[in-house]
Amino acid sequence: QVQLVESGGGLVQAGASLRLSCAASGRTFSDYAMAWFRQSPGKERDFVAAISRSGSVTDYKESERGRFTISRDNAKNAVYLQMNSLKPEDTAVYYCAARKFYSGRRPHDYDYWGQGTQVTVSS
Repeated sequence: QVQLVESGGGLVQAGASLRLSCAASGRTFSDYAMAWFRQSPGKERDFVAAISRSGSVTDYKESERGRFTISRDNAKNAVYLQMNSLKPEDTAVYYCAARKFYSGRRPHDYDYWGQGTQVTVSS
């Protein structure tokens, strides 16, 4: 089992930045590819970004490339999502997810999920 706990969400104005964190415990963190997804009310859970086990390979939803940055610190068992130039449409619950070995872009690719952290961007 892998336990994931997200933090760092909040209410910000458009144009602001936020850094989300996800703390992992339970298994060897470096065995797991990690990802961030987000979900707005009434919508499906949507891929945002993923990172390989070593952190050397990253993948982004095309519309967020250049604005969001995913990173990880295997020594701290943590993954991060730096979000810049936030827009009201970024408002969602953001989830951290883990998958052994390889990343993916679909929610069902991932085995473990955190409880989510709310990000609200006001205009």
